[in-house]
Amino acid sequence: MDDLEKAIIISFDESGNINPSLKAQAIAYSQQIKETPSIHRLFIERLSYSNYTQVQFWCLQALEEVLRLRYSSLNSDERSFIRKSITSIACLEGLDGQDSSTIRVLNAPVFVKNKLAQIIVTLIHLEYPIAWSSIFLDFLSHLSKGPLVVDMFCRVLNALDEELISLDYPRSQEELQAAVRVKDAMRQQCVPQIVGAWYELVTLYKDSNPELAASVLDTMHRYVNWIDIGLIANEVFVPLLFEIMLSELKLEHLRCASSTCVSSIVGKRMDPQSKLTLLRKIQINRVFSLVLGDEETQLKSTVSDLLTCYATEVLDCSKRLDSEKVCESNIDYKSLSIELLDEVLPSVFYVMKHNEIDSSFNTVQFLSNYVSTMKSLSPLREKHILHLGQILEVIRARICYEPIYRENLNIPDKIGMEEEDRMLEYRRDLFVLLRSAGRVAPDVTQLFVRNTFATALGSSEMQIEEVEAAISLLYAIGEAISDEGIRTGTGVLGEIVPLLLSARFPCHSHRLVALAHLETVFRYAKFVQEHTEYVHVVLGVFLDARGIHHPNRRVSRRASYLFTRVVKLLRGHLIPFIPTILQSLQDTVVEFTRSDWSAKELKGMGSEDGSHIFEAIGLLIGMEEVSPDKQSEYLSALLVPLCRQVDSLLSNSRQQNPADNAANVVRIQQAIVAINALSKGFSERLVTTGRPTIGYMFKQTLDVLMQVLVVFPKHEQLRSKVTSFLHRMVDTLGPSVFPYLPRALEQLLVESEPKELVSFLVLINQLISKFKGEMGAILEEIFPFIASRVFHILPKDVFPSGPGGNTEELRELQELQRTLYTFLHVMTTHDLSSVFLTPKSREYLDEIMRLLLYTACTHKDILVRKACVQIFVKLIRDWCTLSNEEEKVPGFRSFIIETFATNCCLYSVLDSSFELRDANTLVLFGEIVAAQKVMYEKFGNDFLIHFVNKGFPAAHCPQNLAEQYCQTLQQCSDVKALKSFYQSLIENLRHQQNGSLVFR
Repeated sequence: MDDLEKAIIISFDESGNINPSLKAQAIAYSQQIKETPSIHRLFIERLSYSNYTQVQFWCLQALEEVLRLRYSSLNSDERSFIRKSITSIACLEGLDGQDSSTIRVLNAPVFVKNKLAQIIVTLIHLEYPIAWSSIFLDFLSHLSKGPLVVDMFCRVLNALDEELISLDYPRSQEELQAAVRVKDAMRQQCVPQIVGAWYELVTLYKDSNPELAASVLDTMHRYVNWIDIGLIANEVFVPLLFEIMLSELKLEHLRCASSTCVSSIVGKRMDPQSKLTLLRKIQINRVFSLVLGDEETQLKSTVSDLLTCYATEVLDCSKRLDSEKVCESNIDYKSLSIELLDEVLPSVFYVMKHNEIDSSFNTVQFLSNYVSTMKSLSPLREKHILHLGQILEVIRARICYEPIYRENLNIPDKIGMEEEDRMLEYRRDLFVLLRSAGRVAPDVTQLFVRNTFATALGSSEMQIEEVEAAISLLYAIGEAISDEGIRTGTGVLGEIVPLLLSARFPCHSHRLVALAHLETVFRYAKFVQEHTEYVHVVLGVFLDARGIHHPNRRVSRRASYLFTRVVKLLRGHLIPFIPTILQSLQDTVVEFTRSDWSAKELKGMGSEDGSHIFEAIGLLIGMEEVSPDKQSEYLSALLVPLCRQVDSLLSNSRQQNPADNAANVVRIQQAIVAINALSKGFSERLVTTGRPTIGYMFKQTLDVLMQVLVVFPKHEQLRSKVTSFLHRMVDTLGPSVFPYLPRALEQLLVESEPKELVSFLVLINQLISKFKGEMGAILEEIFPFIASRVFHILPKDVFPSGPGGNTEELRELQELQRTLYTFLHVMTTHDLSSVFLTPKSREYLDEIMRLLLYTACTHKDILVRKACVQIFVKLIRDWCTLSNEEEKVPGFRSFIIETFATNCCLYSVLDSSFELRDANTLVLFGEIVAAQKVMYEKFGNDFLIHFVNKGFPAAHCPQNLAEQYCQTLQQCSDVKALKSFYQSLIENLRHQQNGSLVFR
């Protein structure tokens, strides 16, 4: 072993036992060798004589680099030497008994032989057929030397397909052109000889070396799609393929390879008449028996693919044929396509129902296409009805979960959740197919679903997975039925839905069955709107052990959510059942507020935390049809215990160490969530005008919950819950919430973090939108604190961009800034701009104006810019008049004329980033034009003179355009016309300045 071999072996070492410094030296040394002139001769010499596979692979890898990177610098002799040497190795040329060195490479591991094949393909890419026209013929002449050369020949053809010809990989334009060149030359020179060699090799080795024969067939199927199909689809080759497929004595891999070749022949693109003639000659019925039986084998899967491919091609030919008979040699091709399809469909249905189908054939797409061909048939023939029934059976069988996941899905654990997600995706196309069948033959489909459901209901031996599938079929067809169809229960639905509502399955305790049943009952709940005799039945589904009282907590929580939606749907019909419902839910209400919500099994439930039960109760008892006494009784029975619980927990928390309050905090949160949900059922009119006693109860509740902010002033989650409740009370109590606002808002402002401040501003925006000018006094008090806090939190400079500029903290600050703009916009548009001018707020006015100006000109969110421009327009209307002497806000007039007008209305729109072809940007442009109109109305010639004499010259605006602008602004009363003119002016200025103006 010389130094080079040592260096190569060290550089390939992955054991970790080599000193890193030594390994780096070895890599550097071997890399240095590659730079030596005429080094390719050394590579080939070492390749032939080295006994180390690492050295052989390194030499091939280095030779490949020479061809790819330095090929153009090689002279003709060097190129010829490489070709001859590589050919000698690959074809065992010069083989001299047992001593020849060239045999070493072909006996090397697979990765070495594959690299040799890639080098030959690189040479073909570069030189075939101009400089190296004999490569394929050379190989063909040496195949008689035995399996080593045959194996190498297959590897070269496989690599040629993968590296150059196949369109399954992205190709450059140069590669596409090279592929066309190579294929054209091969067709002209050697394809028939190669196909002949394939036949001879398969015949020779199918018994003595079946793995090698399978390799030949694996190679052959890659080339079928672009060579003359007559070379393979003939009376010689096809019988050989079927002989191998049907022989039980042959190796399974060989039989699968033969089946794949037949699939390639079947899938060959050609005109429909030729394809149908070919498909008839194949006699596909010979392989039908291969897919029978319960044992799953690779052969069964491969033949299943073949049958699906065959059926797909027949159907495609049928669709491509003209509606009239196309006759050639007295053949009715339309009838032939129907005959071939009828022959293969039973086997296709069988394999789809019983066997695993390879994803390479979109079996569902085939069935969808077949069903779509029935749309034009009216009425359906008996044959098609039979086929539809078989398709529905396929769907039913395919949507069943595997029993091995039964317990994983019931818990569910990680495995179960992954399987549920997989099935959700897998079922999607199958349910689309089901609904397609329902549109083609609604009666047939609904009857099938009805019978499947009835069988599941009446059988005590049916598997859990089959029961769930039967329910899911009923759920899925509901998507294709109109609301009116469900309400009236026309046809079979009138029989199915009552069965569904009263259903009790032996396996109802399993999570999947229970959830499927609840979801399906809700889907058909509109049926009960018309058939009110089933109201008590649908209530039973949700209130008993099938729903809210189900032992699986995930089922009970989902049932709570769906029950709330049922209550909204059937609200008016549920009044007589309110006492029964409340009695049934009593334990659930208590359990909700006492649960340990930090427990593992309750985490991750998101919105389905059980609080929907309180919303459902609120919707029921909040109806005006409930008597005042009963309404007060019901509400008091719920609110009083919840408030006592909060009050007690707060008292305990005052006396405990803050670190020990975690459990109290969780229970307080749940109580607030419950009260909040309960209040959603009560309207403002009922609470404030119709039944003030109810309003008094909510005010007392508000008094209690305000104490939460006192005891836990810095607890983010509790503050969020109280803020959410305040939102509800604004809508529920109306103006009577006012006395509570100063104290609540003061507490919420204490040391607010960005996220909390956003929630606070959203609350203020709701209050302003609700009470408008009545909020003036409160805003005058709190606005200075808001401004101080916001400007303290927000950065003085622009937000950072680039790497590290997308942190959670930064996103919170950006959200705060956006909410601030909304807040300022809501204030100004509700005539509250006077708040900015109070003595305490005035100190922030300059900072607000600078921020609004910068945002109006440069913010990347166009809608935010539009809001800022609208704020300026409203402030101009509120604070400015035509007279200079009556300036309401000193300096504001000159700020608008000298700064806002030129920067926002001229320079910012001239910037190339202002994309006038964008719809939102055009809306902003309209607001900017409207702002100019308002400025002219308020400031007259003061605005016009400054804008034209100071702004336009800086933008290199020609005098004639400036004069046209003045005339248009003065005379044009139509803002749209002004916008059109100004857009044309801006585009002209942009063209002249070529983007040289920068916002200042």
